[in-house]
Amino acid sequence: MEGKVAIVTGASRGIGQIIAQTLAQKGMKVIAVARSIDNLSKTCQLIKDEGGQATPIMADMTQSENFEQLIEKATSVYGKLDCLVNNAGIEQYQHFKNYSSEYINNCLKTNLHAPILLSKAILPQLLEQGNGHIINVASLAGKKGVSYNSIYSASKSGLIMWTDSMRQELSQTDVNISVVCPGFIRDSGMFHNSGQTAPKLLGSSLPQDVADAVIKCIKNNSAEVIVNPGPMKPLLALNQISPRLGDWVVKLFGVPEMNQKRIE
Repeated sequence: MEGKVAIVTGASRGIGQIIAQTLAQKGMKVIAVARSIDNLSKTCQLIKDEGGQATPIMADMTQSENFEQLIEKATSVYGKLDCLVNNAGIEQYQHFKNYSSEYINNCLKTNLHAPILLSKAILPQLLEQGNGHIINVASLAGKKGVSYNSIYSASKSGLIMWTDSMRQELSQTDVNISVVCPGFIRDSGMFHNSGQTAPKLLGSSLPQDVADAVIKCIKNNSAEVIVNPGPMKPLLALNQISPRLGDWVVKLFGVPEMNQKRIE
């Protein structure tokens, strides 16, 4: 990983900031991307204070018409790009009937369209140089639908399936693609900001665990990494066998009740 260049979207705060710092600690040069140039500058300064290299680039993930220019600008900073971490995301807990059309569009643009279209913009360069890695930060909400967060679940499910399709499509090349699926994350990020406590039976993870999963994807070319201390794979398998039984288990764990509180 030493000397390689990574773009990290949503790097101005939270999980994205930790991912950017961790990549830099492993010797990668970081292009930090988000809408807030002030917070991006703070992320880059934290990296520089630790002896790393980082450059901020301000960009809005809903403005996909600018992605080609974003990739060109990012390439010009260090002369190449080796890795793209699609981390930027938004979510809003709400009854489906109360979602605004604006939120639905922005959620799908940010969480699904942006990773796809930004990957499309960088892929020709990675294929030409004969190496590279795209890591998509999705969510366990994309593996099992989450009540009162249906649009977010739809966006992350789409991202997981797109990654699965692309992994097969790229299998005969030296460009890799992976997906990271975090559960509840404490101390930082969107769940932490809600002020809720994760159900004990499901548990929660640290932002650093997500960053470590990104490193694992790069080092091991992992197809998918689930970030959660609980027994998620058996539960997800159970849900595939019987979705209604999966609904019952999620209700038993108290997830719908907690999600209603997030609306409040």
